[in-house]
Amino acid sequence: ELTEEELKGSRCATLATAISEAVPAGVGAGGAFAPKNERELRAVLNDGMRWALEQGMCWKEDLERTEEGGAMPDADADAVSSRALKRGSPQLGSLGSGNHYLELQVVDEIFDSTAAETMGLSKGKVCVMIHCGSRGLGHQLCTDYLQNMEAAMRKQGISVPDRQLCCVRAASPEGERYLRGMAAAANYAFVNRTIITHSVRETFRRVLGRDPKADLRMHMVYDVSHSIAKREEHVDPADGRRKPALVHRKGATRSFPPGHEALPEVYRAIGQPVLIGGSMGTSSYVLAGNAESMELSFGSTCHGAGRRMSRAESKRTISAQAVLAKLRSQNIEVRVASPKLIAEEADESYKDVTSVVRTCHEVGISRLVARLRPLAVIKG
Repeated sequence: ELTEEELKGSRCATLATAISEAVPAGVGAGGAFAPKNERELRAVLNDGMRWALEQGMCWKEDLERTEEGGAMPDADADAVSSRALKRGSPQLGSLGSGNHYLELQVVDEIFDSTAAETMGLSKGKVCVMIHCGSRGLGHQLCTDYLQNMEAAMRKQGISVPDRQLCCVRAASPEGERYLRGMAAAANYAFVNRTIITHSVRETFRRVLGRDPKADLRMHMVYDVSHSIAKREEHVDPADGRRKPALVHRKGATRSFPPGHEALPEVYRAIGQPVLIGGSMGTSSYVLAGNAESMELSFGSTCHGAGRRMSRAESKRTISAQAVLAKLRSQNIEVRVASPKLIAEEADESYKDVTSVVRTCHEVGISRLVARLRPLAVIKG
């Protein structure tokens, strides 16, 4: 319950600075919370947001508005290497770098009033969007299993043209172990975003002198994974029967339709909230899942606009100073831990998010609910 008008003058800048100080960002950045020991970190990996709730770092309703209740089934800390645990231990509650970000935004346009009202979105109201993942723990997990799978592929008689396409059969011991480790990394990501959310709520309390729950009503809309593989059931178009599937969503996110059993009761009638972030300085969008997504894309839609230029090309052709000047002309506050990242993440480096989102809407794999305009961008 905070409006753009209430952040006029220096208030938005003050809040952006306070959030950037409360939420560490950047390559190798330490987090806002460090587990006391490995046992506590393992609890994070196995229990996800249930652990965060016990620590008083989130609200009970946050779990209800998170994919899988904030705890992936089959997560197993034993499937995560000691090196990955070591890298992840100091990073909980941090943004990282690259295209990860935290933005203060304002609801700029409503396309579906019923869905927007259900999600708590109304025109002119301020919201916060957080995009980050499992940090160094997830990166190390991937590195570990790439090495493991290369050996397993030879044993399983699989060959690929590029080692980045390394794979094993899902039902093999190596495949099962990887899926358990990946689920544990997803739980780490849920908790990472939860701790960031807790830090943001407490920063609003401190800077604005208002209670984040009773007064500001800083309720979570939704938290959903991307770049993940999940066991689900889908209809086989060949015979119309529901069958188990392992759905890989890379550069994609889940988009389940109204009535789907995996959705919380609050969203059962409108479909799953879908969060599609823009690039630095452009709008982001909230959509909702549609029935067509189950027929066309295994219940999936795009996760973002996607890059138009490589990072190297962006740094070579785009001026960081020009990007900052453009953002200032749009009255957007910017807090970036690594200045060299500015050119890489400029909006020119990405496809037009509005065009991408409109295509998803027209095809029917997700439908437009609201457009969010940035007020402040915080990046690694």
